[in-house]
Amino acid sequence: MNRPPLPPDDDAQTWHAQRDALRRLHAEVLDEPVPPALLAAARMAARRQADRARWVRWGGMAAGVLMAFGAGWLANAQWSAMPAGMQLARTGATREFVHAAAVAHAVYAPEKRHPVEVAAAEQQHLVQWLSKRLDKPLKVPDLGALGYTLVGGRLLPGEAGARAQFMFEDAAGERVTLYIGTLVRPSDPARAGESAFRFSSDGPVPSFYWVDQGFGYALAGKLPRETLLGLATVVYRQLEGRAG
Repeated sequence: MNRPPLPPDDDAQTWHAQRDALRRLHAEVLDEPVPPALLAAARMAARRQADRARWVRWGGMAAGVLMAFGAGWLANAQWSAMPAGMQLARTGATREFVHAAAVAHAVYAPEKRHPVEVAAAEQQHLVQWLSKRLDKPLKVPDLGALGYTLVGGRLLPGEAGARAQFMFEDAAGERVTLYIGTLVRPSDPARAGESAFRFSSDGPVPSFYWVDQGFGYALAGKLPRETLLGLATVVYRQLEGRAG
């Protein structure tokens, strides 16, 4: 890097002398206090800068609150559209049930030759068999209007007893499974009336699940959340005997 040549010693001494002469000439100005008007102007400029920074900070906080409020409002709107009279379940048994439903779907839905134990051709026998094993009258929802037909079902083990899985398939071969089983043991009547309807992404596939009178239901499948919600709502309404 090229640097400008330093001035000769005589020139440097001349500049220093001029600087010292100017300082002596205006010494009274340099030593006098800053005029009040300038101090007031400086304080006003500082306040304006602080106010500007404060508004920027509060504006960011307000935007964050607005976003959070909007997300909460949308979630509440979606919750309001769900079947009435339902509450959230937060028990460990519920989490285990939902995870087991997702795993069961991931295990059996890809099967080509043996996806179910009893095929849809024997639906009456299938329902009677599973109802007896779960000690609860079961019925198979009709999803034909949504493009899904019954493939069949199977018996599965669970923490509180036997569980059932019904499998459905659309024309493209996409499958969803309805997982049903005891969630609350008979010795725990305090929780027998607990209800829930909620989305879960815990496990290999997402699901919508609900709990009613001690029994858990989970509809699982590799579908968009809105599509899965539509199917789960129809299943719930049919199983509960609700119209529409």
